[in-house]
Amino acid sequence: MRLSEKQVLEMAEMARQRGERLDLGRRNLSGLGLYEADLKGANLAQADLTATNLSRADLSDADLSGARLVGAGFRQANLSGAKLSQANLLGATLRQANLQSAELRDAYLGGADLSDANLAGADFRGARYDRYTKWSVGFDPEAAGAILRISS
Repeated sequence: MRLSEKQVLEMAEMARQRGERLDLGRRNLSGLGLYEADLKGANLAQADLTATNLSRADLSDADLSGARLVGAGFRQANLSGAKLSQANLLGATLRQANLQSAELRDAYLGGADLSDANLAGADFRGARYDRYTKWSVGFDPEAAGAILRISS
């Protein structure tokens, strides 16, 4: 069952009121508009967030490992401490996002835009990127452990 924006926000509020962690793991949240949503610490592991707008959302300490984030918008989102290992971020927009201390091990970043993002302490070991991936000025993806994937 696919959830609506309203349902996701209501579930997040109820979980917050109960002091529980929001669990949306493996759910289809594709195409939703979750602009400025408070999803701090949420479980979104293996969720489908294809083309979802999460701009300015708080996803700090959230678990997005193995999530499908193709074309998702994370402009100015807070992803500090988030787990994005093995996530598919093909063409995702992470401009000006806070990825401080985020885990992106083995993530796919082909064509992703990480311009002006805070990448301090982020773990990119084994993450794959291509020539279309945009990085913050001065950031060296290979020194951070990312692997350039050359497409033919």
